[in-house]
Amino acid sequence: MCGIAGIINLTENHPPPSVDLLKNIIGTLSHRGPDEFGYYRDLNAGFAHARLSIIDLTTGQQPLCNEDETLWITFNGEIYNYIELRSELEIFGHRFKTKSDTEVIIHAYENWGDECFKKFNGQWAVAIWDSRHKKLVLSRDHVGILPLYIKEENNRVWFASEVKAIFADPSVTREINAIALDQIFTYWAPIAPETIFSGIEELKPGTIRIYEYGKNKIDKKFWQPTFPKKDNVSRRSYSNINEATQQLEEKLLNATKLRIMRADVPVGSYLSGGLDSSLVAWMGRKVKQGEFRTFSIRFEDAEFDETKFQHMLAATLESKHEEIVVTKKDIADYFPEIIKHTERPILRTAPVPLFILSKLVNDYGFKAVITGEGADEFLAGYDLFREDKVRRFLANQPTSKIRPLLFERLYPYLALSPSYAKGISVEFWKRGFDNLNKFDFSHVPRWTTTASLKKFFSEELQGQLQTLPKPDILDALPEEFADWDTLARAQFLEIITLFSGYIISSQGDRMLMSHSVEGRFPFLDIDVIEFCNNLPSDYKLIGLNEKYILKRVAKGKIPDGIIERKKQPYRAPDAVSFLTNSSNQYVEEMFSENLLKSFGLFDVKTTRGLFNKVSEKIKDGNYTSVSNSDNMGFIGILSAQLLVHSYIKENPSIRNNNFKFSTIIDRVQGI
Repeated sequence: MCGIAGIINLTENHPPPSVDLLKNIIGTLSHRGPDEFGYYRDLNAGFAHARLSIIDLTTGQQPLCNEDETLWITFNGEIYNYIELRSELEIFGHRFKTKSDTEVIIHAYENWGDECFKKFNGQWAVAIWDSRHKKLVLSRDHVGILPLYIKEENNRVWFASEVKAIFADPSVTREINAIALDQIFTYWAPIAPETIFSGIEELKPGTIRIYEYGKNKIDKKFWQPTFPKKDNVSRRSYSNINEATQQLEEKLLNATKLRIMRADVPVGSYLSGGLDSSLVAWMGRKVKQGEFRTFSIRFEDAEFDETKFQHMLAATLESKHEEIVVTKKDIADYFPEIIKHTERPILRTAPVPLFILSKLVNDYGFKAVITGEGADEFLAGYDLFREDKVRRFLANQPTSKIRPLLFERLYPYLALSPSYAKGISVEFWKRGFDNLNKFDFSHVPRWTTTASLKKFFSEELQGQLQTLPKPDILDALPEEFADWDTLARAQFLEIITLFSGYIISSQGDRMLMSHSVEGRFPFLDIDVIEFCNNLPSDYKLIGLNEKYILKRVAKGKIPDGIIERKKQPYRAPDAVSFLTNSSNQYVEEMFSENLLKSFGLFDVKTTRGLFNKVSEKIKDGNYTSVSNSDNMGFIGILSAQLLVHSYIKENPSIRNNNFKFSTIIDRVQGI
């Protein structure tokens, strides 16, 4: 993984980007790549690169070029099938001067053009500059594991791994995008191309964008999740699930092997105690000879802690296990820094422990870990998928007294939060019953609950939103969406909203790379994804038994206690973290009447009312009576206020400007 950034002039009336500006820009991304720094510059373009060395430690410096130095690349990520692609390209006559996957990309683009991205199995954000044709090509991996942001203004284009790099150019204005804030308080995250900052886009996953002198920009979709039509799904008997189980095991094992073995540094493994990370760790142990390292978070609060299961698997693997205990004080202390990394408001504190975990990994000298992200989305592991199934079952007999009892089976982990459980009434689950065929039926309860938090928006913000066109994700669904079964529809919506915008971003890449750690995700191997998407739905969710086929893969490999345990989503303490014992001064400041008025996003009266309500309950020891909605509102408002403070009212700081470029290609000097 690395940090990439650049500036492109699309007309001749701009000076070339200065070296000082390129240094300031890439200096904000030094946490993504602390090992080496490089830049390329000509009269029209400037590329800057911060390298985290994982493959080809000695000759993989960037920016890098093809043989005749007409194509230049800055690349963040890994192409796991680069060795096979290199062999194929050598047959076409390409010659390589490094052993890196980066050079394979540039030759693949030279050989196949835009079609090359369909051939890659990996995770990437990449920029290619065709200096001969004055063309910029940007691309982002299939599901958006790695970030890529873009700004266009006055015939110039900025791109970067993180928005703070674009803001390092003092000519770039900084404002909050009301539409994205509205999306966060509905879907939990902005939906690309929207970002929380006006004028900044996020390139959509699975997309190529092309800028060329004298031409309009072009977006090309090279991949998106797809599922079989209902009538085309194979209705195999359950005796044949053995074949599917074997194939999934083989594909997962191969994906894990690629992510463990195709690295020139040791690769560790996250261990949460759940099925997904446990199986990935087991497969990592199977393909890794010698010492195997695992890393875990522990919580001081029993409600969130999974230590028992982590230790169970570490003992099974005979791994050298490291762990760190996260306290409520840790969450409050680190939260402002977390928001500088997420670069967007968040509704939960769950990213904070992962920030602390990546620091632990870095402290032990590891640059890469395998993790279990993606299994819940592509193998139907979330409660939301089960909710959808139960709600449809209840809709057939909405007056039934028995069927609603099924909801009590979905949330055993909420036993310590009785007020939350009581708040989930049958009427709550009946939302959307008037239209079972509506495409967002599966997500109506979540999105409606989250959208209720907009009651805290200021009159000014609400008025602004009324005048702005709101993009509706249901208007941009694939034509074949209607032909998929209900589980496939729910999976697709989950992938393009919560997963891409929050799980793999705010909880994933941003927390890993905050301490220069690369995440590698076997469940997000494109061969694994497409295999899972083509499985019959009842191989994934049978009755209320989630990830059915994955449990079959895990049987006999990891302890039954982990396979059979009730689903416990990863969570962390929320509002209670900030208001227990001595309150953090910054929290009171962000909720102060002065800053609420100054920042203008939230209504002073209702927001202060929420703060006082939550504070009183927590200080009286009644933190379990703080509702889910109030917790989300508290964290969402606090994070949004911190974001405005850090990125709008203050200048984003240069994290590191005390470095020297080791790779310099400057075609401006002496001209």
